[in-house]
Amino acid sequence: MYVCICNAIREAELRRVAQHVVGDAEAAYAALGKQPNCRQCLVEAEDILLEERACGLRSVAA
Repeated sequence: MYVCICNAIREAELRRVAQHVVGDAEAAYAALGKQPNCRQCLVEAEDILLEERACGLRSVAA
């Protein structure tokens, strides 16, 4: 699923970068070589990053 239509960023890309980049959605976009345009996607992107990072922490603790 596309999260950011302007930059064609998919949910899977955000999930991959979430484990390697500290910071918010804009930092994740920058790591992908993009920057937010219309900014409509940032809340959803933040939610995905937080969810993925939480999953990563649970698997480390297990």
